[in-house]
Amino acid sequence: MTMRRCFVGEFVGTFLLVFFGCGSVASAILTPAALGAFPVAMIWGLGIVVAIHLTASLSGAHLNPAVTIAFACWRGFSRALVPVYLAAQMLGAFAAAAALHGLFHQALLRYESLHHLVRGQTGSEATAMIFGEFFPNPGGMPLPAAEALPLVSSVQAFGAEVIGTAILLLVICGLSDRRHRSYSLTVVACGVGFTVTLLICLLGPLTMACFNPARDLAPRLYSALAGWGAVPFSTNGWGWLTVYVLAPVIGAWLGAGFYFRVLAPLPVDSEAAKLSDEPT
Repeated sequence: MTMRRCFVGEFVGTFLLVFFGCGSVASAILTPAALGAFPVAMIWGLGIVVAIHLTASLSGAHLNPAVTIAFACWRGFSRALVPVYLAAQMLGAFAAAAALHGLFHQALLRYESLHHLVRGQTGSEATAMIFGEFFPNPGGMPLPAAEALPLVSSVQAFGAEVIGTAILLLVICGLSDRRHRSYSLTVVACGVGFTVTLLICLLGPLTMACFNPARDLAPRLYSALAGWGAVPFSTNGWGWLTVYVLAPVIGAWLGAGFYFRVLAPLPVDSEAAKLSDEPT
């Protein structure tokens, strides 16, 4: 794989992932045709399916710094390519955030006016959540710090992101491990997308279900530059770093490590594999 092809693949794939996913959040909050939690989760999952299908042949469709780092640690992925992948993922996510801001600009202004929100002031996380993530899930409403702790503590939020990302990497590694069996790209993409949908349904109310540092940090940075100021980086204290950057990386490392050190070495039951291949 050439660096240029890898960069383009990761940039485009991460752009699509964030554009579809964060776009669904924007639609759910800002438009009269409001989406519920499950449709938002489904759009995230389907967006991932589309992004993987489009870019797998270019870069392998990591689309997530946590995946890239875990693969470099456990799967022999070239460490020389890690900076290229991380840069492409961050830039793709940033570009998607900018595109969404342009598309929903008027809707944002209207929502802020109706709910008496001042962008950049306390409470504006109600709209900043379109880009970055907060715990607990603001649900389009202001999230006073005094009310946040009883529902989800920073430790619980950290744990949710570690566990969620570890599960995601277990699925990714299992579906893409050709030593066991060769799944089609469609099966892999749908399996990953469906897993993300399930995790969002379960953990979304707690942390908005990140599992991807680029998906959070780049749009969060964009929102800070686009008028939300310090709010994206101050509402949860250092949570933007510990919960939404470090926890996914740690979870991915643990999930991939568990797969390659514990599950992958186990012998495959050839009879069970043969039966599962037969039509029902």
